[in-house]
Amino acid sequence: MENLLNNEPVKRVNKFIKEFDPNLNILVLKNTARTAQDAANSLKCEVGAIVKSLLFKANEEFLICLISGDKRCSLNKLKKILNKKDVSMANADEVKLNTGFSIGGVAPVAHLKKLNILIDSSLSRFKDIFAAAGHPNCVFKISYSQLLTITNGSEKEISE
Repeated sequence: MENLLNNEPVKRVNKFIKEFDPNLNILVLKNTARTAQDAANSLKCEVGAIVKSLLFKANEEFLICLISGDKRCSLNKLKKILNKKDVSMANADEVKLNTGFSIGGVAPVAHLKKLNILIDSSLSRFKDIFAAAGHPNCVFKISYSQLLTITNGSEKEISE
């Protein structure tokens, strides 16, 4: 399991979070955290404390939405906020190309391309939250306020 920390995407996330705060660490889970529920089970926390990093395509632009594990991203709210008619989930290839991560391990930081990030305000219910760290078995723990700062994201109400 330890060799997961040598995966390029995981190393990229680790470098990014360490530069932000040397006290942030990547946790390697025995079980996959591919879904929010899996991650919550492994971490023994509420599913809402799991950050889902979802890539959306709005016309020809991509953006990341960080959503609480117990919520769904609202396409209607996104369309209103972005003022775009055509908003959809990105496909696996688009996710890999824009973030450098595979679905299930998409981190909220250290993307290959500069992406706008929207953070759902419902995540603020939790003192600590957990986000993927470049691999389905790797996560890191961070506070909500740190997440806002490290991602340079905009806090919005985007869940339903």
